[in-house]
Amino acid sequence: MQTKRTQNILLGRTFLTICTLILGASLAFAGAAKVSPDLGRNNASGQIDVIVQFNQVPTAAYHNKVMSRGGTLKRAYNQFKGGAYTMPASALADLAADPDVVYISPDRRLSSSSSSSTPIVNDYHPAAINAPAAWAEGLSGAGIGVAVIDSGIASNLDLNLLNLVYSHDFTGSFLGSASDQYGHGTHVSGIIAGNGFQSTGLFDSYTFRGVAYNANLINLRVLDQNGAGTDSEVIAAIDEAISLRSRYNIRVINLSLGRPVWESYEQDPLCQAVEQAWKAGIVVVVAAGNYGRDNNAGTEGYGTITAPGNDPYVITVGAMNTLGSLSRTKAVPASYSSKGPTLFDQVIKPDLVAPGNRIISLFSAGQTLSQQYPGNEIPTSLYQTISLNLPSSSYFILSGTSMAAPMVSGAAALLLQKNASLTPDQVKARLMKSAFKNLVQSSSATDPATGIVYYDQADIFTVGAGYLDIQAALANTDLAPSTTGSAMSPTAEVSGGGVVLVPDGSSVLGGSSVLWGSSVVWGSSVLWGSNVSGESVLWGSGTLEGESVLWGSGLTEADSVLWGSSVLWGSTEVDPDLIVYGDN
Repeated sequence: MQTKRTQNILLGRTFLTICTLILGASLAFAGAAKVSPDLGRNNASGQIDVIVQFNQVPTAAYHNKVMSRGGTLKRAYNQFKGGAYTMPASALADLAADPDVVYISPDRRLSSSSSSSTPIVNDYHPAAINAPAAWAEGLSGAGIGVAVIDSGIASNLDLNLLNLVYSHDFTGSFLGSASDQYGHGTHVSGIIAGNGFQSTGLFDSYTFRGVAYNANLINLRVLDQNGAGTDSEVIAAIDEAISLRSRYNIRVINLSLGRPVWESYEQDPLCQAVEQAWKAGIVVVVAAGNYGRDNNAGTEGYGTITAPGNDPYVITVGAMNTLGSLSRTKAVPASYSSKGPTLFDQVIKPDLVAPGNRIISLFSAGQTLSQQYPGNEIPTSLYQTISLNLPSSSYFILSGTSMAAPMVSGAAALLLQKNASLTPDQVKARLMKSAFKNLVQSSSATDPATGIVYYDQADIFTVGAGYLDIQAALANTDLAPSTTGSAMSPTAEVSGGGVVLVPDGSSVLGGSSVLWGSSVVWGSSVLWGSNVSGESVLWGSGTLEGESVLWGSGLTEADSVLWGSSVLWGSTEVDPDLIVYGDN
């Protein structure tokens, strides 16, 4: 990250590995294109857990296509076009050849997107994202249902039981309890809807309140006591959220979890599930991932967005470090926050950023995280005027994009309370167009344990459209097209030595509802720093199967790339060659 110009941009260890696997793998059965690369590469034997996607929501006859080949049904869905099964690996070839089968992938493991950190100061994140301005308008998220798909929610005085309207455990835990044993889901829920009860009183100097502190929570537990889960469990939770949408007015889903990207979002079952929720009218907010420090392949963290944050429909959120300041002009990207573009599809992610470093929220004693990191319990002196400075029994610090995502979920709930007719695409458009863009262009962070210095810049692959600003989003009156998919995140290519923004060809390219059009300016400020990344960072050539892994031979100059007035985002038909991140 020390050069102003980069050539032959390299995208990362995972991308290279996947390219090699796809190029080198030789799947010896019919329908190989319908089988995920990691499943084919492993040469699995015996019984394996898989997710099979069909061309419709499967009926009993569809399930029988698997069971007649020696499989058993693990989990059926009401909305998702597929099922989770255990089946013989030897039957994969025959099943993949069935014309009703769209894609087969392993039931992959995933985890939360948070990390430990040492508490130092209160970061005042509600003020940093202008949440108090919404509260002053009387907005609190009241009546809006937010589905928290996480490790569950533990009983806590800051979470009103009247607002916890539904709970379901998908992990198969003892007695099917949806109570949080890990600590992650409770922390996330406090950021969204904590009411501040335990820090509101005569001797309290600061109240820790959630962004949408009166929103209703739908608790869908998919992560176990160690913060781990599977694709099939998350898909089941998404499926249930869609089914319960009308009953609990579920307008937002928060997914502070993820896993590596193994294929295009068009095939990934997790991505297809979040798309289905989006198309059902639910705003889906996803953590970007915490791999921004991964430089094993010289990529300096670029190309590390996790699934399902790689899906162009959803709002993918990266993390900022407020540095303990109320001023957004002093905040910098958190060095661990995953950066785009996405693997395989080169979607520009994250979509925006929010505070994620050393975030104070809720916990309950005995949860795994509180046992692993007892030093993360904040001192009571941080919020009490009369205090013995003991560790708090209520509030705990965590860092990660897991903490940034629920801030955006809370913001979406506030927007929807103010205007219930907004579609997911319109919510996404308002949040991105109003995001604060005058950020510190470059910064660095030193790991105290290793002494390694990590460099960051406020470029499009690190901060997306900018820093969440709830007051500006609420003031925004643009009615972007309501068409589903109109605000899909664009993809990036290189043309004529510059970065070109291209609407996703699968649904919006050249369409009349393309938000990346020519009538509405997305922003008015330069959001790039002075460089993009390291001296030798690979990209893809646009097709994963191709042997070339070069982005192009032309030089890319980061400081000529704008999320600004030269980039237009409107509703008219557009030639993608005219939407250029560069000199034009």
